[in-house]
Amino acid sequence: MPDTLDDKSLYDTISNRLATILRARGMRLATAESCTGGWIAKACTDIPGSSAWFSAGLVTYSNEAKQTVLGIDASLLSEHGAVSYQVVAQMLDHTLGKVTDADIAVAVSGIAGPDGGCAAKPVGTIWLGWQLRGGTPRIRHFNFVGSRSDIRRTTVAHAVQGIVQLLQEG
Repeated sequence: MPDTLDDKSLYDTISNRLATILRARGMRLATAESCTGGWIAKACTDIPGSSAWFSAGLVTYSNEAKQTVLGIDASLLSEHGAVSYQVVAQMLDHTLGKVTDADIAVAVSGIAGPDGGCAAKPVGTIWLGWQLRGGTPRIRHFNFVGSRSDIRRTTVAHAVQGIVQLLQEG
C-alpha cells in the first residue's frame, strides 16, 4: 500500500472487498477512531447493505472521550500519550471486549496536523491496530506525509486494507 492514496476508485475497491469478506463470513466490524474522526466508519457505511456487517463506529477524539466511551485507563494516556501502541491496544481490547458485539475491530490514534506534532511524535505519526475477537492484536506504527487530508485518507486506506489482510490470513 502506498503512503498516499489519491485514487478514489482504489479506496472504494478496498472497502468493497472488505464488505464482501465480512458478508461471506457473517462477521461484524467495529471501529474506534481518533484522528480519522469517523472516516473509517464512513468508508464502510458508504457501502449499501453495510448494516449487515458493520456494528459500530466509535469516535473518541479527545482523551476524555477515550476514557468515558472506551474506558481507556487515564494512566496509559498520562504515561504514553493518546498516540501510542498502548492506547491503541486498549482501544481494540475495549471495543471488542466491553463496548460492541463485533467480531473484528480496527483502532487508530495519530497526529494528522497541521499542528500537534513534536520531535518524538511529528505530524503524520499514526498508530493503527486490528484484532479479531479472542485474537492477538496486530498494531503498526506509520509516519505518513502530506496535508491533513492526505494523512487521514492514507490512514483510512491502510486501516481498511489491514482488516482485509487480517481476515484473509485468519
